[in-house]
Formats: sequence, C-alpha cells, structure tokens
Amino acid sequence: SAQTEEMDDNKTVLVESLIVWLQTFNTPAPCRTVEELTTGAAISQALHQIDPAWFTDGWLGRIKADVEDNWRLKMNNLKKILQMVVDYYNEVLSQEISDFPLPDLALVAEHSDPVELGRLLQLILGCAVRCERKQEYIQIIMTLEESVQHVVMTAIQEVISDVLLTSASPSCVQLKKALEDLAELLAEKEALAQRCQELDIQVAVLQEERNSLLAENDVLTDRANQLDTFDDPSTPSGRKHSQLQQQLETLQEENFRLEAAKDDYRIHCEELEKQLIEVQHRNDELTSLAEESRALRDELDVLRSCSDRVVMLEASVETYKRKLENLGDLKRQMKLLEENNMTYMQNTVSLEEELRKANAARAQLETYKRQVQELHRKLSEETRRADNLAYDMKKLEEKHDTVMKEKERIIIERDSLKEINEELRCTQAQQHQLSQAGIPSHDNLAAELMPIEYREKFIRLQHENKMLRVQQEECEREKIAALQAQLEEAHKTRSELDTENRLSRERVSELQQQVEDLQKALQSQAAKPDDVSVPTFIGTNTVKMPHRVNLIRLSEFVLAWVDELMAALKKKDDDMRAMEERYKMYLEKARNVIRALDPKLNPATAEIQALRNQLADRDKQILTLERQCEQARLREYEEKLIVTAWYNKSLNFQKLAIESRLGGRTSSMLSPGQSFLAQQRQVSNAPRRALSISVPATTSK
Repeated sequence: SAQTEEMDDNKTVLVESLIVWLQTFNTPAPCRTVEELTTGAAISQALHQIDPAWFTDGWLGRIKADVEDNWRLKMNNLKKILQMVVDYYNEVLSQEISDFPLPDLALVAEHSDPVELGRLLQLILGCAVRCERKQEYIQIIMTLEESVQHVVMTAIQEVISDVLLTSASPSCVQLKKALEDLAELLAEKEALAQRCQELDIQVAVLQEERNSLLAENDVLTDRANQLDTFDDPSTPSGRKHSQLQQQLETLQEENFRLEAAKDDYRIHCEELEKQLIEVQHRNDELTSLAEESRALRDELDVLRSCSDRVVMLEASVETYKRKLENLGDLKRQMKLLEENNMTYMQNTVSLEEELRKANAARAQLETYKRQVQELHRKLSEETRRADNLAYDMKKLEEKHDTVMKEKERIIIERDSLKEINEELRCTQAQQHQLSQAGIPSHDNLAAELMPIEYREKFIRLQHENKMLRVQQEECEREKIAALQAQLEEAHKTRSELDTENRLSRERVSELQQQVEDLQKALQSQAAKPDDVSVPTFIGTNTVKMPHRVNLIRLSEFVLAWVDELMAALKKKDDDMRAMEERYKMYLEKARNVIRALDPKLNPATAEIQALRNQLADRDKQILTLERQCEQARLREYEEKLIVTAWYNKSLNFQKLAIESRLGGRTSSMLSPGQSFLAQQRQVSNAPRRALSISVPATTSK
C-alpha cells in the first residue's frame, strides 16, 4: 500500500509538472487544473503552436471549446487529439509508439484521471522536443524550476525509451545516445544543485549557531567581566572562553571550506551547462546529418531502380537480337507454308466441285426420304386406326357378352320371381279360405296381441336394415364402375402402346437392313477405290453417291437416325412396361374389390360386421319379444277359455236347477199331456239354450 501511494504521488507530481510546462505556451484556453485540460482546448492550441503545418487551423476548428460537463464531447475532442498525435509520430517523426501505453480517454473525460492525462501530456512533450523548434522548447524547459525541470526530463527520457524508431541509421543511434547523455548530465546537474542546496542549508544552520554562540559569548563575557577576567585560564570562565574560541575558529574554518566547495560546485554546474549547450549543438548537427543521410539513401534507391531497369532493357535488347536472327528461318517457313496453302486451295476447289455434285444427289435423296417418311406416317396411322377398330370391336364383343350374361341372369331371376309370386298367391288364397272358414290366423293374432312399442321398433329395425343394404350396394356399384373405367383406360393405353411398339420394331428392322446395305456398299467401295458410284438403298429407291466421303456421311447420318429411333423405341418399351405394371396394379385392385364384395371369399369388413351383429341382436330381441307375446297371448287365451267354460258350466247348472224345479212343481198339477202354456215356455227356452251354447264360441273369436 505504501508503494502504491508513492506511485500515485509520483504520477500526481508528473501531471502537475507537465501542467506547469504546458502553461509556458500561454494558450487562450485555461490550463491550470486537470479539469480544465480534460476539455482538450488548451492541449490542441499547444499542439498548433508546436507544429502549425501538421496541426492546422482547420483541425483546430474541429475541436469544440464549449463542452461544459459533457464527458462525451470531451472524449470526442481527446480522441481527435490522440489520433493526430499518433499520426504525427508515424508520419512526421517516422516513429512508432510500440511500448508506450496509450492513455484511456474515457477515464480522462469522465473521471479526470490524472494518471491517464499525464500519459497524454507525455506524448505532447515528446512532440515538442522532437519537432523543428525543439531547441526553443528545450531552452524553455531549462528555465523552469529545478524540481519541475527534473520531472519533465524524466518524462522525456521515458517517452524516448518507450518509442521505437523506425529508422536504424547511425545518426539516429547517435541522436539517441546524445539524448541519453543529456539526461545523465541533467540528472547530475540536479544532484549537484541539490547538494548545493543542502550545503546552503548547512551554512545557514551554522550561521545561526554562530550567532547564537556569539550572543551566548557576549552574555558570558558580560558575566565574566562581572565575575573575573577571561584572560586568566585558571578561572572557569577563562577555560570556557578558550574552548568557545576554539569552537568558533573551527566553525569559521568549516564555513570557509563549505563556501569554497559551494564555489567549486557552482563552477562545475556552469561547466555542465556549457557542455549541455555543446551537446545540443551537436544534436542539431547530427539531426541535419541524419536528414542528409536519408536524402542520400532515397537517391541511392532511385539509382538502384534505374540500374535494374537498365539491366532489364539490356536483356530485352538481347532477346530482340535473337528474334531477329530467327526471322530468316521464319521467312523460309513462310514460303513453304504458302506453297502448301496453294496445294490445299487446289484440293479445296476440287472438293467443292465434288460437294456441288453431292448436293444435287442429296436433294434427290431428301425427296425420296420425305416420300418414305410420308408413306411410313400413313402406314402408322392406318395401323393405329386398325388397332383402334380392333380394340373397339373387342370391347363391343365384351359388352355383348356382358349383356347376354345379364339377360340370362334377368331371365333366371324372372323365372324365380314368377315361382315366388305363384307361391305367394297360393299362400294368400289359403289364408283367405281359412279366414272365410272362421279359423283365426296365428300371425294376425300375434300381430294384434303384440304391444305397439315393440311393433314400431320392429318396423323401424326392418327399415334401417333395408336402407343399410341399399347403401352398401350403391357403394359397391360405384367402386366397381370406377375400377371398370380404369381397367378400360388401361386396356386402351396398352393397345395403343402395343401398336406403336410394333410399328417402331418394324421401322427399326428396316433401318437395320439399310445400315447393313450401307456397310456392304462401304466394303465394296474400299475394295474398289477407283469406282465412282456406289449403290445405296434408302427405303425402296436407289441413289448413286458420287464420292466415298458422301457415302460415309450418309452412313453416319443413318446410324445417328437409327440410334435416335432405338432410343425412342427403348423409351416406348419403358412406357409399355410401366403400363403393364399399372395394368397389373389395376387388376390386383379389381381382384381385391371382388374379394371384398364376395361374401364367400372375403368376410365382411368391420363396419358391415358391426351392422350385421346389430341386426343379429335385433333379430334376437324380436324373437324374444315374439316369444313373450306368444306366451302372453296363450295365457290370455287360456284365461278366456277358463272364463267361457265356467260361464257355460254355470248356465248348465242353472238350467238344470230351473228344469228340476219346474219339473217338481208341474208333475203334480199337469197331466202327462202338456198344456198350451207349457209348450210355449219350452219353445221360448229353446233359443235361449242355443244362445247360451253359442256364447263361448263368439267370445272365443
């Protein structure tokens, strides 16, 4: 912590000393405190005084003066200053700031950090001692106070040691050495000045002691005069007086010696100042020598480039000489080429004559070729039309077979419906006879005795079953119709592709025959080179070719045409295979649909099976309800029979009782012959007996 505090104190002293040095520029902007320097106005004005050619008035005008407490504007000004200072080191001083740490402008602008501001002022100090007016600024530094001068020289030494010179010439090395010597001399001068100051302090202390001793001596003298004389060494005052005189003489000698040393140091300091001035003059001379050496080096580079160019030009001259020597050979070769060109021109003329003859034959060949193509096209159209008619005929035959099968099925269905109709008529007649005979029908009785709710439910279930069957039949018919349409389309496409395939094969066979004829003609032409005309067969016509070259071209053309036709045939074969695969796929779909529709081959789907299960459950419920209704009807019928029997029995008992009672009363009064009233009573009782007997039959109905 103590070391950190000491470093902070050193940095603060450095900033204060550099501020004192910056005040020597007498800038319009204030520069007495760190806060005033953070605006950048005073620093930019000082740089403008250091080198107006680089830090121009235009650049100075871009530095904003009225920034107040806005640290962002301050930072913007400081960035411009730092960038120009770095460019000044690189461009004007030919130096790179490598090891010297650049200041953190954010801390300077926002927090007024004295350490970072000290680094910026050190860079500006380096610009001042390295510019063209450096002697003037060094003299100004020498006029400052000793402490400020020491701190400024230390800052200069730090900047020079951290800045890496780009040029490593001897003059620059001497300049650096001279600056180091100057720094050492300044340090030695400062040490001597400090020593002189210490000696002055010691002299002042000794003079004060001397004065105090003199005052004390006077006091003691007065006292001695009062007591006894100082001349007598035997007295205490005399002894003390002698001791004080000895001390006084010793101090006077020491004072004289210190004054002599002070004069020596002052003389030595003056000599050092003279040496410093000489070193500065020598530094200026070395700077001028460095500039002269730089100019000489530039001139040397120019001369080297000129010498390189001269060497290149000499090499090009040698090359041109060799080319000139080879020019004679090229002329001879040109003559030979001209002779060959004349020969080739004659050959070209003869070949053009042959080409004109071949063009005449080619026109005739093109005519024959167009005729053959037209005939092939007509043949293909007729073949396609015949195939289409055959396909339509086959389709009509299939439709006829289908219609005949449908007709037979309808006839069979008609016969079965007639039989069912006759059976129904017989059944209806039997039921009508039974109803006329008074025999009740078991089904009608069950329908009458069935509850209304069960009857409605039974009718609704029958209707739903019928609707489901109708919907299933409609879906199956639609699927079958769609599959039949796809199957017919596939059949039609397959027949068309078969026709095209057959035509293509026929054409390929013809072209192969033509190619074989051409190959035979070429072989015969190779066997007889003197023969002028070679027969070539194209279709059914014969064309005489005038030259072997034309025959070769024609054969190549025919081969290319055959290749194209083979490629087309291959493509059609691929299409045929694709159509066959599609046809097989359609057949497989049709088989699957037939299996799905046929209840023997394929069981019902989940939905149909669920519907069938529901229908089976409803049939079971209907059977259960019918059994319950039958049992209820039987119980009711039994109850009715019991009531009827009881009623008939009671009537019989009542009749017998009445007859017995009437018979007992009249047996004593009437004779064996009945009277008229008794006979009338018997007649009136007869229909009543018949009525009582017929009542159960009526109720049973």
